[in-house]
Amino acid sequence: MFDRIMTTISFHTVLNFPAFLNKTWCRTRSNPSSTALQLSSIFIQTDETRNPADSKKIMGSVAAGVRCQAPNSLLTQENTVGILGGVSVFSTLIFLEKLVWWSSRRGEDCIPFVVCSDPTINREFLPPISSPLFLKDKNAQFPLNHGPIVEKLRCKRAFLEQSGARCIVMPCHLSHAWHSEVSEGCPLPFLHVGECVARELKAAKLRPLEAGSNVRIGVLGIDESLMAGFYREKLESQGLEVVLPDMATMEHIVIPAIEALRKKDMEGARNLMRIAVNVLLVRAVNVVVLASDEMQGLLSRDDPLSKKCINPMDALARSTLHWAKSIQNLHP
Repeated sequence: MFDRIMTTISFHTVLNFPAFLNKTWCRTRSNPSSTALQLSSIFIQTDETRNPADSKKIMGSVAAGVRCQAPNSLLTQENTVGILGGVSVFSTLIFLEKLVWWSSRRGEDCIPFVVCSDPTINREFLPPISSPLFLKDKNAQFPLNHGPIVEKLRCKRAFLEQSGARCIVMPCHLSHAWHSEVSEGCPLPFLHVGECVARELKAAKLRPLEAGSNVRIGVLGIDESLMAGFYREKLESQGLEVVLPDMATMEHIVIPAIEALRKKDMEGARNLMRIAVNVLLVRAVNVVVLASDEMQGLLSRDDPLSKKCINPMDALARSTLHWAKSIQNLHP
């Protein structure tokens, strides 16, 4: 499945698949003809060892180079997707894997995409996820100063637009807290993960588990302001009732589960996660939205509770592919 390693480099152009940096694995197809001379995807990541000023210079020069390319060169397809990486590079890579394999599993070509990932957003501006400020201070406003984060994300968005993207997606829960600000003035479709989840749940035509009540959707994450914010807004706009864990569940179950995960106590984290999901299920929710990258994969696929949980990034990936395929049909 994986047959070679891409070692650390600042920028890499690939043939029909993204370059996975920092000694992560790069998947390639077994059929050599599938990668023959069609440059359809590019993965851009700023080098963590560079200072911000150097990174800006490099990003500017690369963007200029892309703009100067001939009309029939890289990233001129009308269904090119721009992927704006958030605070987790690994979450971006997982999302990329879904796009690549879901779009090409029937023997079709992978959709064209360009990725911009900047891990300095996490290192420079966000507090550690296990810090008391992030997890336990009920009066804390997260993040304390999001202006620099929004500015960086808007800069990356502009780079994607200049690189030929026709649609922007942001596979990061935390970054969606500033989606409205990052997408302001964007001339392209800018998909929102909460809207993607809400549309899919609405289309599923779920039935209430209790007579006389609305369909209830549980939302489980590590930041209450995030859960109560855009997920609640988007789900309620579709007529769905949102159920959040209470403070006791957050303090005694959810937060310890994340802390156990950080300590590599997988069994402890998994057991606490199962309790947290059950706490919502007993409140008659139909499904539980796992609104955190940390929670993905904690429950095994054969665990019955995993069938009651939704990974929002799956919905975002499906919506992205639907957009790309619909545009491709309009411009064959």
